[in-house]
Amino acid sequence: MNVIILDGGPRDARGASARALAAEAGALARAGGHDVTAFALDGLDIKPCRGCFACWVKHPGACAIKDDQEPVLRALAAADILIWVTPVTFGGYAPALKKALDRFIPNTLPFFVIRRGEVHHPPRYERRRSLLVLGSRPAPDAEAEAVFHRVAERNALNLDSIRTLSIVVHDGEADGYKGRVSEFLAAAGGAQ
Repeated sequence: MNVIILDGGPRDARGASARALAAEAGALARAGGHDVTAFALDGLDIKPCRGCFACWVKHPGACAIKDDQEPVLRALAAADILIWVTPVTFGGYAPALKKALDRFIPNTLPFFVIRRGEVHHPPRYERRRSLLVLGSRPAPDAEAEAVFHRVAERNALNLDSIRTLSIVVHDGEADGYKGRVSEFLAAAGGAQ
């Protein structure tokens, strides 16, 4: 299985926990026999989406902005398992991850489908993926974590994810999450 890791942690001390989670998730995926490609998003030149929709109407499937998002989009299109890693702030994703996800629309079609009673854009490519979203927090915050899990759930619905799991890991927390990640990777590997 082809695993793509999007590490949204900032390249400073605030992102250290996210970087550690991304590295551990990559190691667990490799140990499970998966091919892993990781992108440290904060070190890439990824500009914000302009909302021009050229990726739908002028040159379908290709973003009008030429920057470091291009290899990320190609990798995402070929992925079987997506792993997003981010610090959790007010329940949301770090800016680098959010910016990269906003630029995902070339991999969707400009049409509408009904999924679970809601209107969504269908994927451009037939391949369905599993989604693991890992968040890091310095300490527990039930409200922020509930929002984070809901955002991950909504993103999974938009992606038509086969299998989804979101986990928040607190700084200094034991390695208990690693078993859940390994179980998810093993199950997702058999879901295709």
